[in-house]
Amino acid sequence: MDPLFGIIIGIIIGVILGIFIGRIMTYQAMRHIRKEAVKNSKSVILGWVYEKVLPALPDFPFAPKDMVFLGKWVDYVIFDGLSEGNLREIVFLELKSGKSRLNTNEQNIRACISRKHIRFTEYRIGSTK
Repeated sequence: MDPLFGIIIGIIIGVILGIFIGRIMTYQAMRHIRKEAVKNSKSVILGWVYEKVLPALPDFPFAPKDMVFLGKWVDYVIFDGLSEGNLREIVFLELKSGKSRLNTNEQNIRACISRKHIRFTEYRIGSTK
């Protein structure tokens, strides 16, 4: 047998094996990515459910009437006692479950509130008559 023929056959077999192994590795990687995506999706959906259900539970520390849902950056702003005509405090509430942590925006909001960099302002439109 001609040595050149053996080299060519070896290269062809190597390419075929490389393609086959590459496809197997890609398939395994895609399976892992899909599993992670489903796991993360379940966590996000569960978080959304918690945001809506927890305030309705009997041992929740705030009256649902005092709560305004924002859902972005802060889940709720709570005007504690306002529904009774006795506003005690304003609370920014972020609901978390499991081992989830505050993201960067939520940490920045918490820091700003801690430094008391909060104000009330009024913006009027229309005539002044």
